[in-house]
Parts: sequence; C-alpha cells; structure tokens
Amino acid sequence: MNLDLSGKNALVGGSSRGIGKAIAIELSQLGANITLTARNEEVLMEALKELDTSRGQKHDFILADFSKPDELKELVQHQLRETTYQILINNTGGPKPGNIVDATPEQFEAAFRNHLVCNHILATLLIPGMKSSGYGRIISVISTSVKIPIKGLGVSNTIRAAVANWSKTMANELAPFGITVNNILPGATGTDRLQEVIKGTALRTGKHLEDVEREWMIEIPMQRFGDPSEIANAAAFLASPAAAYITGINLPVDGGRTGSL
Repeated sequence: MNLDLSGKNALVGGSSRGIGKAIAIELSQLGANITLTARNEEVLMEALKELDTSRGQKHDFILADFSKPDELKELVQHQLRETTYQILINNTGGPKPGNIVDATPEQFEAAFRNHLVCNHILATLLIPGMKSSGYGRIISVISTSVKIPIKGLGVSNTIRAAVANWSKTMANELAPFGITVNNILPGATGTDRLQEVIKGTALRTGKHLEDVEREWMIEIPMQRFGDPSEIANAAAFLASPAAAYITGINLPVDGGRTGSL
C-alpha cells in the first residue's frame, strides 16, 4: 500500500492542538511538508517542534484567524507565491454548544463564515496548484452529526451538514482531475472541544461532569473516547496515493457510536 507523501505539501487548519495537530504530525511522518494554521503563535511554534523532519521535510505556519476570511485569503495567497499545495485539511474548532432554539442569527453567520466560507476560500485557492501537480486531496474534519444530529449542538449540527454537502458537490466536480474530496466524521474524541461540550451539557442539565462523561461512553460500543491520533490515521490514509479512488465519502471514526450506516 502506497502511503508515501514525500514531496507533497499540506496545509492543515486548526493545527496548533487536538485533531488538527495530530493530523499534521501524521502527515509529516509520511513525508509531507506541513504548513500549520491557527491563531496562537506561541502554541503554533510548539506544535512545529513535534513535526517529523527525518526525511528533510520543511515545515512552517500561517498565523490566521478563521473568523476573518478576507485576511485568511490574503495570507494564503501570499504563501502560494512560493508553495504549491497538494493536500488541504479543513479543520476548524466547532461552534459554541447550545440548543438550536436558543441560537442567534449571529451565531449561525459566524459559524458559516468560520467553516464553510473559509473552507471554500482555501479550496479554491489551492485547487489550481493541485491540478498542475496532478495530485489533490481535500479533507474536511467535521462531525458524525451530519448523519445523526447531536443533542445540544444546534448550530454545529446545521453548519456541519452544510460543509458535508459542499464537500460532496466539490468531489463530483473535481473527480475528473483526480482530486479527491472527503469528510472525516470524528466521534467523541479526547480534545479540549469535547471537554467544552461535556461542561456545557453538565451546566445545562445540572449533572456532574463525571456522570455526563459516563453517559457519553455508554453510547459508544468501544466504551471509550477516541484519541486524536486515531482520527489522524484516517486523514493520512485519505491523503495518500492509496486512496486515489475514494472520493465524496463521509468516514465516521467514532468507535461505532453513530446509529446509522
């Protein structure tokens, strides 16, 4: 199986911590050159040190705020003057937890900007380089909520579904060029985001954190939360030459939690 990414350049969103950082590390271990992207320069500098350089890989980062799409576009355009990317990992922290009936229009607009609009900006900027390289992988890290909405994540459920359909449409249009577009749907994964959702559920229901965690684990056939590295493994495969004929899919990585095919 060909998993070699030597000579490939990957732009990884939200990669200063959690799932994004785990994906960046895994891609670097397969030989890719990585551009990290996030808002916190200090944390990005630390993440940069964890990337593999054993094959002469060169890594850098873009300090970008996904709540400011125009600035993001300008920064990536500058980066593209010297770098052509073959791999794009769309990954952005999820919207604030809460019931959909309590959501404001501004929350939907912000989430739409941070996720779908920024995903589209990045993809459209990088696609020409993918075409000229003869190699392209666009992978969006979203959520199992695109299959079954998750309680207490009203805005997230809505926006994640929009991203999933954007990806499927993009996959069909780019397939003739050999560029694949796929979604990874993480289940409950041991990240800061999971702790935020658990705390929000505890506050909303008046339950103890431990009880909320136990209730979540009961719903997972494997009886544990996932590790970011396990999500990264799926992303690395989809980014590899071995996955050249896989496009337009939603891949749950959730320990069997999602109750549908």
